[in-house]
Amino acid sequence: MELAQPYLGLMASLAAGLLVGMERGYAQRELGTGHRATGFRTFGLIGLAGGLAGLMPELIAASLAIGVIAAVVVGYARGARGDSLSATTCIAGVLTFGIGVAAVRQAPGVALAAAAAAFIILRSRQSMHAMLKGMNEAELEAVARFVLVALVVLPFLPDVQLGPYEALNPRRLWMVVVFVLGLSFVGYAATRRFGANRGILFVALTGAIVSSTAVTAEYARRLRTEPDARGALTAGIALASVVMFIRVQLLALVLVPRALPTLALALAPATIVSTLLALLAWRKGGQADGQLKLGNPLGFGPALFLAGLVAVLSLIAHWALQAFGDRGIAIVLGLTGMTDVDAAVLTMAGLPADALDSRTAGLILAIPVLANTAIKAGMATGIARGHGGLRAAMPLWLSLLASGAVLAWSAIS
Repeated sequence: MELAQPYLGLMASLAAGLLVGMERGYAQRELGTGHRATGFRTFGLIGLAGGLAGLMPELIAASLAIGVIAAVVVGYARGARGDSLSATTCIAGVLTFGIGVAAVRQAPGVALAAAAAAFIILRSRQSMHAMLKGMNEAELEAVARFVLVALVVLPFLPDVQLGPYEALNPRRLWMVVVFVLGLSFVGYAATRRFGANRGILFVALTGAIVSSTAVTAEYARRLRTEPDARGALTAGIALASVVMFIRVQLLALVLVPRALPTLALALAPATIVSTLLALLAWRKGGQADGQLKLGNPLGFGPALFLAGLVAVLSLIAHWALQAFGDRGIAIVLGLTGMTDVDAAVLTMAGLPADALDSRTAGLILAIPVLANTAIKAGMATGIARGHGGLRAAMPLWLSLLASGAVLAWSAIS
């Protein structure tokens, strides 16, 4: 492996150069002779030159870098006399040389990932320009706020357990804010791009794979500002819970397969009720694809509310764990599942196989799922109070009632 390492780096530097060169050559394919400063072969050579520079002593590497960059700049200046060549190609050439150096001095994978990112950015010229033309000042300000929240504040927060019972992790709590705000902006963009109905459906399906609670908080906020989309948003809230029901069962299939039959039986009524009511709300919300007035692309209220709720419930769950221990596993899992159902499944998977029989494990595992559904129903009702919140929460309340009845009947039978 030590013998192959320099050659792997050189091969990666060449591959990275050819990848960027492929895009640049295609983009300049219609330019006449003398206007193409660099192309497929040239970028391959630039990447390979960067790889060789990475193997050389610093002085020789610097000289090689100066020579290559000077050649790229001169080629760009000559080709740009007719104002037909963008400075992007010149910058891409300098970047490709740096990627070649990284392939040898860092890792081939890093270089190839950087080349792939450069390829995507270069290839997205038309779509990026179209996006900028369609943006307004409020959307640009929302991007700046999200960058501040996700890239400035988050990295500086400590990833340690603090507070009573060591139940609070500042970075994980702020991640809740980041995720809800990201979901808010993605939902806004999807609605603008695909229309209200399809955009809401897309975000509900994809966002609920990670957190149906965050989807519910965001859609409840939009109920207040987008009254014409209330039918679609109600359907999205119900659909997000359906995704959560299915996701939990798949996770149980992998981690706690013995609990799956009882869990599936307990969640079947909730899944069916939520699906039917989501379809009904979707049909009634078909008019939302018209001229829809979009609200704030980045709402902090639900994000901060959900983060605070996670902190409070985390404190209660840690207190219950210390107070009751394994004897109160149902209580602990129920409290944990209010904000993180996956954590409840993972906790169950960590218990000894003989701690609970299969039927009891399935029944207990259904408790956090239903607790999470109750929390989401309460959130939708409270956040969108007076703006269709109760109607949007109705699929959740009814699914909770349906599966709660089955769970109660199974517990006493």
